[in-house]
Amino acid sequence: MDRDSLKKIISHSKEYGFIFPSSEIYEGLNAIYDYAHNGTLLKNNIREYWWKSMVQLNDNIVGIDSAIFMHPKTWVASGHVDAFNDPLIDNKDSKKRYRADVLIEEHIEKLNLKIQKEINKAEKRFKEKFNKKQFTQTSPRVREILSSIEDIKSKMVSAFENDNLVLVKNLIDELEIKCPISGTCNWTEVRQFNLMFKTKLGASEDSSMDLYLRPETAQGIFLNYLNVQKTSRMKIPFGIAQTGKAFRNEIVARQFIFRMREFEQMEMQFFIQPGSQGEWFEMWKKKRLDWHLNIGINDSSFRYHDHDKLAHYADAACDIEFLFPFGFKELEGIHSRTDFDLKSHEKLSGKKIQYFDPVLEKNYTPFVVETSIGLDRMFLAILTNSFKIETLDDGSTRNVMSITKQLAPNKLAFLPLLKKDGLPEYTKKLMKEFKHEIKIDYDEKDAIGRRYRRHDAIGTPYCITIDHQTLEDETFTIRDRDSMEQKRIKVDQLKKILEDQLKLKSLLKNLNN
Repeated sequence: MDRDSLKKIISHSKEYGFIFPSSEIYEGLNAIYDYAHNGTLLKNNIREYWWKSMVQLNDNIVGIDSAIFMHPKTWVASGHVDAFNDPLIDNKDSKKRYRADVLIEEHIEKLNLKIQKEINKAEKRFKEKFNKKQFTQTSPRVREILSSIEDIKSKMVSAFENDNLVLVKNLIDELEIKCPISGTCNWTEVRQFNLMFKTKLGASEDSSMDLYLRPETAQGIFLNYLNVQKTSRMKIPFGIAQTGKAFRNEIVARQFIFRMREFEQMEMQFFIQPGSQGEWFEMWKKKRLDWHLNIGINDSSFRYHDHDKLAHYADAACDIEFLFPFGFKELEGIHSRTDFDLKSHEKLSGKKIQYFDPVLEKNYTPFVVETSIGLDRMFLAILTNSFKIETLDDGSTRNVMSITKQLAPNKLAFLPLLKKDGLPEYTKKLMKEFKHEIKIDYDEKDAIGRRYRRHDAIGTPYCITIDHQTLEDETFTIRDRDSMEQKRIKVDQLKKILEDQLKLKSLLKNLNN
């Protein structure tokens, strides 16, 4: 995508009712957004696709909806009070604040781009004789850059594992990383910044209790593990899924809805026998990537990224990264969380949180493999993949959102050709056959061409135009959003299109569960 593509997506999102800046009449809040009418429909459809693929298609996964407020000891046990920090660094000249680890990771990504340039040049030179693997292994320049990347990663991981922020600062200085605003290397020291929002619970200041807005939804699952396991009669392996809001006081909240302070997660914690986590970790990596590919996004837009720096609770972690307008960034995380969370809550609460395995005839604390995806990031990934400005044969252009048909905000738009001669009445009568099954729209304003363009821009897969011939033979025109082809069909044919292409079940059937 071109450099201005994110700006175009942001502008399009506001103009066509997907996302608005929050509190805009008061000049807004940084990194806080509201989902508009079309955005809410798309967001709900993404959430439903995730929920049904997890809870409906898997017999051993159930769902819960836990509270945003939890007892403050929750975050002590989980490690968030002591360890939920980001390394903060300021540039003295621009007065801008950054995450130190992100600065280093972005430097590494620049080195990866240099490798790709070398590969592209060699591929152009050798053409069909080009062997990418052999070139990567033998090219002195590529090997030099790869060696540099490994050295940087090693130093970064060592510094963070030992909580040595001086070494982090030294690495930034050594790499001569510049502030993108000022262009200087005039940095402050690195310091830790806790990301949790504090609030209070109680009727008065004296009797109130300090609470936190949850920074993740996972802990609500762990606190309810025993309740769910007993009442659902689940046997290991089984999972608990949840969607909901989380809150983080991000150091740098930017890149539209990619990084926000209020966001929504879709998480599933899968409880397993200790020692089996490697097998389940690989299985969920593949299963989650298949879920993304199932909506028709090209696989070149995704990649796996194994973590060099593991969280305090994990023994393995991998991100599914997506190619956003600003590069490959995390879309979903798959983490092997071991038994850290359940054991920590057991220790601090004094309550036994174990599972009796009827096959092994013993109690143990289950291990956990987690899948965690940001709903807002998934929304942005779909916008990124779908938004196009096309030049047509006549030289004109159109904005089109080629959203996966089953996820589109409106599935059908019904358009009477004229606002007279009984055409609106017939259109509204026809709509009654579909509105109880899918979200549809009625549009009679402006010329038919303008209405087509409007629905292209919000991603409506098909427009149904009712004209005078409809009144004679009960056929109508269906126009395809992507190809712009038009043909006349009858209502039975439209019902088949609805079943085969527009209902969510047609998307879910493709998943191999």
